[in-house]
Amino acid sequence: MNRLGNIATLLALAGLAAAGPAFGQTFSSDKADFRLDTVAEGLEHPWSLAFLPDGSQLVTEREGRLRRIENGELQDKPIAGVPELVVSGQGGLLDVILHPDFENNRTLFLSYAHKISRDGLTTRVARATLDGDRLSEVEVIFEALPRGNTSRHFAGRMEFDRDGNLYVAVGDRGEMDRAQATDDDAGGVHRLTVDGAPAPGNPFVDDPSVNDTFFTYGNRNIQGMTVHPQTGDIWSHEHGPRGGDEINIIRAGNNYGWPDVTYGIDYSGVPITSKTTMKGVTDPLHYWDPSIAPSGMAFYTGDEFPEWRGDLFVGALKMQKLVRLSIENGTVREEEDLLEDLGERIRDVRMGPDGALWLLTDADNGKVYRIVPAE
Repeated sequence: MNRLGNIATLLALAGLAAAGPAFGQTFSSDKADFRLDTVAEGLEHPWSLAFLPDGSQLVTEREGRLRRIENGELQDKPIAGVPELVVSGQGGLLDVILHPDFENNRTLFLSYAHKISRDGLTTRVARATLDGDRLSEVEVIFEALPRGNTSRHFAGRMEFDRDGNLYVAVGDRGEMDRAQATDDDAGGVHRLTVDGAPAPGNPFVDDPSVNDTFFTYGNRNIQGMTVHPQTGDIWSHEHGPRGGDEINIIRAGNNYGWPDVTYGIDYSGVPITSKTTMKGVTDPLHYWDPSIAPSGMAFYTGDEFPEWRGDLFVGALKMQKLVRLSIENGTVREEEDLLEDLGERIRDVRMGPDGALWLLTDADNGKVYRIVPAE
């Protein structure tokens, strides 16, 4: 049997599909050669991926379904009990993240778009217990207020820090001035306890002009969030308008400037501001102009690619690629574009417990890929 046949046999034994146009194709980076394994396909605009302790995975579909991949097979029946939500524009079922003690308490968190007809739409977070093939004890723990009438910029990415606090990103909802209004939940990162209360030590709890859950503000539309493996800092990236996508380190109380400062311009071509920096505003660690429309991000921490260890990987929707960033002392030293020939919108990027990078593609027939060594 040839090498490709051996790979297919091993994947079949592991329960992973050796299918799809990328299977068997070798891709090259400056540091390593790799290939893509197609784990699952047929997902409708998958948005987020989480790894369960038993080796299976959960995937959200923006259309409102929570799916399980078990032994490399996408289960036909969605997980029941997903909270009521609305699928509108960029909104739907968004992120899924497991409680740090999920193995014992089976608790997870979902972010999603929600609508009340008279009041409009918003970003919500619900906590639930995964009980077999259904969710139970579903409880809304956070709702960004006031609601708005657009179907844009829900954000919705979530992450836990090492103290067990939950970070929730809320977009400016397509109304840019809301990102500087600190009595308005839009346009910032909120830090919560697992019960939805303001986390202890939040930077604005003694300021009556700022909502107590705010951790940062001046954020446009965060679509990626991850924990730095050494420092424990929360890193994020967000969409700019035409140009000005940013990577930031999320610091307590910081204003990230939108829309007072930006490297982008309005979609109409009209300048939004003449400023790219100003006093009292945190400059981005890195930015893209033109925009790549970043989505999903993860630091590589596995053993499969020792050459990549510590590098940051960012998916791109508009530019349909995966970006590798080499970071040194908090500075981007190298940037490399990968998978440009794949022709897929990369929605999520996750570091898997198996040492592989996992990707979701944003499409009617969305896929789950693993990046594994070519040899």
